[in-house]
Amino acid sequence: MNKALVLRMGQMHAQRYIPMLLDRIAAGEMDPGYLATHPMPLTQGARGYEIFEKKQDGCLRTVLHPQA
Repeated sequence: MNKALVLRMGQMHAQRYIPMLLDRIAAGEMDPGYLATHPMPLTQGARGYEIFEKKQDGCLRTVLHPQA
């Protein structure tokens, strides 16, 4: 206690890189579509979460679509 310790943490520098990445996506230089590996209807949300959590079937991202 009182040792002048400084702890700094964070998961990533998103605020620094997101604007540049969005510009590249808008210019067509990048296509992030490959990340959505498991699209499914919103009614299967619980199953989608389970697949993502357990990393089953090579899941990178589950994308839930509302029923039209």
